[in-house]
Amino acid sequence: MRISARTQYALGAMLALATADRPVHAERIAATQEIPRRFCDNILHQLRRAGLLRSQRGPDGGYWLARPPGEIALADVIRVTEGAEPDARPFPRAAAPLAAIWDRLRSHENALLSEITLADVVAAGDDHDAPAEPG
Repeated sequence: MRISARTQYALGAMLALATADRPVHAERIAATQEIPRRFCDNILHQLRRAGLLRSQRGPDGGYWLARPPGEIALADVIRVTEGAEPDARPFPRAAAPLAAIWDRLRSHENALLSEITLADVVAAGDDHDAPAEPG
């Protein structure tokens, strides 16, 4: 599976919002996630149109998650930015069994990415940032 820069940026923006306790302005997301500003605006707009984000204009405005981080799977974000993956081209003759293997691979990828939520990633980061246990 290839993950585009758009998807990597979108996941970074969503994780930044998952850890925020208030709406965050686009320029702050762009700066902290090192996303080119115009690209960030486009991604945030795409995620908002898809119903993953909400937004409000003004000094107290910004972007926030439309649902709790535990209810947004990585697959939800990837589907918005990457779209549906096209079917693999048919394999001829001796290679024909590869089609079933590719289908299984996609199914496993989708299952894994549908299982992992933004909250899971945030928690994994918290565990990673914790000081090592003496011992």
